Amino acid sequence: MNVLRTPESCFAGLPDYPFAPHYHQVTPELRLHFADEGPRDAAPVLMLHGEPTWSYLYRHMIPPVVAAGSRVLAPDLIGFGKSDKPAKRGDYSYAGQVAWIRHWIEALDLTRITLVCQDWGSLIGLRLAAASPQRFARILIGNGGLPTGNGRISRAFLVWRAFATYSPWFSIGRIVQGGTKRRLTAAERAAYDAPFPSSAYKAAARVYPSLVPVTPDNPASEANRKAWKVFERWDKPFICCYSDGDPITRGLDRAFRERVPGARGQPHTTLSGGHFMQEDDPQTFARLVITACAAPAARHGR
Repeated sequence: MNVLRTPESCFAGLPDYPFAPHYHQVTPELRLHFADEGPRDAAPVLMLHGEPTWSYLYRHMIPPVVAAGSRVLAPDLIGFGKSDKPAKRGDYSYAGQVAWIRHWIEALDLTRITLVCQDWGSLIGLRLAAASPQRFARILIGNGGLPTGNGRISRAFLVWRAFATYSPWFSIGRIVQGGTKRRLTAAERAAYDAPFPSSAYKAAARVYPSLVPVTPDNPASEANRKAWKVFERWDKPFICCYSDGDPITRGLDRAFRERVPGARGQPHTTLSGGHFMQEDDPQTFARLVITACAAPAARHGR
C-alpha cells in the first residue's frame, strides 16, 4: 500500500483551529490524527466528519462543548485531514473505514460516548454504535443516514457521485462552499484544501461517494441492515439535527424518528443551512449537543 502523509507545513496558520494534534497508529502503515480537547475523565463527545471534509469542520463546535464540561474527540478519517492517505481508490472500503475508527475507539477505550455525526460520519458512526452499543450513551445525527440500498436515492447525491468519480476538476474548498449557505472566507476554503496538496492525495475524497450502498446487493448493504435491527431496539436518546437546505439528505430523518425507539420524544431540531450545517449553524448544533449531554444519564439498554 502506497501511503501519503500531508506535510505539516500545509496546515500552518489555519483560522480557528488551535487544537493540539494527537495521533494513533491504526495499522502498521496508517496513522490517524485526532483532536482531543477537554478533561480526560469527562464523558467523551465523538464528532465524526464526512466527505470531503476533516475535523476542521467542527472547529466552531468544539470550544463551546468543551466549555460545558465535555471531552471532545474529533478524528480525521483515514484519507482526510491530517490522517494518512492511501494513494489508490481501491485501498478504501466502507468496512475498512469502520474498522479503522473502531480500532481507535477501542484503543482509547472510550465509553459513555455521545456520538455527533454527519454525512459519512453518520454511515460510519452508526455502524460503530450498532456494533458496540455499550460504549454509546446517545446519538445526535445531522444530514446523514444508514443506507441499505432499498430506499430512494436523491438525484442530488447521484449527481455528486458522478462528479466525484469523473470530473477532472475537484477543488475541495469550492466543493465545501457548494454545500454551505454562508460565504466561506478564502482562508477557510484554503483550510479545506490544505490536506490535499495535489490530486494524488484525493483518492478517498474521490471514491467515497461510490461506496455508499445504493443497491440492496452492495457489499455494505447487509451490514447496514443488521445495524438497523439494533437501532429498532435502541432506547437511548437518538436526536435528529438535520438542516433545512440540504438536497442530498432531505427526509432521511423520517426513518430514524419512526423506527428508533430512542428517537421518540426527543428535541429534534431543524438547523439553518446547507449540507455542512456545522459551517452554517454551529451555535445551534453545539447547543443541542450540550443540552443532550446535560440531560439525565441515558439508559444502558440497546
